[in-house]
Amino acid sequence: MAEPPGGYFGRALVVDLADGRSSVKHLEERVLRSFIGGAGLGAWLMHECCPAGVDPLAPESPLIFVFSPLVGTPLTTSAKFAVVAKSPLTGRLTDALASSHFAISGKLTGHDAIVVHGCCPAPSVLMIDGESVSTIPADDLWGLSAAETETRLRERMGPAWRVAAIGPAGERGVRYATISHDGRHAGRGGLGAVLGSKLCKAVMVKASRKVASADPSAVLGAARELRQRSFGQATAKYRELGTMANLLAFNAISTLPTRNFSAATFEDAQALSAEQVAELRQVARNSCASCSIGCEHLYRSREGKQVRMEYENVFALGPLCGVGDPDFVIAASGRCDELGLDTISTGGTIAWAMECAEQGLIDARWLRFGDGNALLRAIEEIGAREGLGDLLAEGSRFASRMVGQGSEAFAAHVKGLELPGYEPRTLQAMALGLAVNARGADHNRSGAYEADLSGEHDRLRGGEAHVRAAIETEDRAAIMDSLILCKFLRGVFADPLAEWAQLLNKVTGWDADADELATTAQRIVMTKRLFNLREGWTREEDWLPRRFLSESLQMDSGREASLPPERLESMIDGYYQGRGLKRNGLPTPELLDELDLVTLGVDGGQSPVTKGD
Repeated sequence: MAEPPGGYFGRALVVDLADGRSSVKHLEERVLRSFIGGAGLGAWLMHECCPAGVDPLAPESPLIFVFSPLVGTPLTTSAKFAVVAKSPLTGRLTDALASSHFAISGKLTGHDAIVVHGCCPAPSVLMIDGESVSTIPADDLWGLSAAETETRLRERMGPAWRVAAIGPAGERGVRYATISHDGRHAGRGGLGAVLGSKLCKAVMVKASRKVASADPSAVLGAARELRQRSFGQATAKYRELGTMANLLAFNAISTLPTRNFSAATFEDAQALSAEQVAELRQVARNSCASCSIGCEHLYRSREGKQVRMEYENVFALGPLCGVGDPDFVIAASGRCDELGLDTISTGGTIAWAMECAEQGLIDARWLRFGDGNALLRAIEEIGAREGLGDLLAEGSRFASRMVGQGSEAFAAHVKGLELPGYEPRTLQAMALGLAVNARGADHNRSGAYEADLSGEHDRLRGGEAHVRAAIETEDRAAIMDSLILCKFLRGVFADPLAEWAQLLNKVTGWDADADELATTAQRIVMTKRLFNLREGWTREEDWLPRRFLSESLQMDSGREASLPPERLESMIDGYYQGRGLKRNGLPTPELLDELDLVTLGVDGGQSPVTKGD
């Protein structure tokens, strides 16, 4: 085997939890350069390691921790990793990114990825210390929160160990359970349920190796410069108020989803604003591992607990459920963290249930918009899978199919993943980004809202410019999620692809340029689409729920915001054309060749690709 490039070990560790055996999968430099790491390399590994058609919660279904060449360097925000699997919520590919010391220690076990499959015979913890792989019993940890599990394991085994764990929701198979570490979460898509289905309470890693950059002095110089730039105006919002600063701004332009997307402004937005809540409840500011931005803002709950609050937590558990009391929203967010629940899917599913209850479609007279106690009760029932919570633990798509009676029309999801806090009718580039993304409704894999908010396009009337913006922001996200760099840094780069190529070259010794990374981005986006195609994707999945296409919004400006189905379909057609896809959303053989996907082992099952219009 040739020496791997700088920043890489050229190895993936593969662990079978059923018998504790492990092996090494060698990663060729061609593969590493084609997919980089993080979400990109994870998508390729899913093609390699995930059996076609497997149930996401079956023992054979892999869960993959993927690192990147920048992890372990002094580059700010680079201590990130991806967790990749087939989602139990969507049945499609999901990848969730998170920042913590787990990323650094996980990589420094000597591996670029850790692939976990099989099922433990009994509740266990997986321990990885370089080449040493073992499991220990987790009976005494079962039922604990991820944070308490992490604390106990590090007290027992020593502070050199880093821990990624699940809470009770993951143990009970809630389809949007999270994996948590250092108070951060790999949140979306139900990755905690996948780990829980394997009776694996936690994964522990201990650094045992070092990895060198190709040009350490150049990397150090780039790190100093990037750190300095990270203190500028482009990141000021995140340092000063955090992402909660979005709440009032979005409310002012009628893009704050309210009461299950039946409105786009919330009368109690001021009470939940970062400015007001910070004055009453903020207790600290913090940073992720290896980060100079410091976007994390901690607030005190009524019980005295510290809770990390962000815009998406507040939107999903506040306006979306009609709850305007910050004490209830902070408590709900904290309880989701303890149980290990994705706050967006939790809020989205509860908001759907509130609307069902108010229409008499489900027997839950206690569940009403605006009732903070009802919100907390619903979260408890979901985490325990008791009462109504057993239905809601399935997510809004599965639940609406079970309830029927027209409730599917207002279940706000794409491919099963609940929508984030962006109103599609008033942000129509984002509407397209949400509809076509491989992960489902997602604001991190598509930053198309940037175009909507730029003032350069009419955000209420999507067209060709919005299509271009959706493609461009999706490509940039694919590279950032594979390098991996925090998206809060995106504004500090004047020429992103060229500058990212330079950073990558300093670490790896390659000679990549902006054109190469542009092709890499397209390859990663297509690799995700091809995985979904292999798992049964059809064009009908690239769509929005009926509410957004049949109900208009009256804005305070006097304009009416509507998204006719024909407009969305036209934008999707334009997206497919811009991506080089056929009208049915399938890639052509020529596109597969252009991106070298077939020779890299990625074709999504060649036979369906070559058929159809």
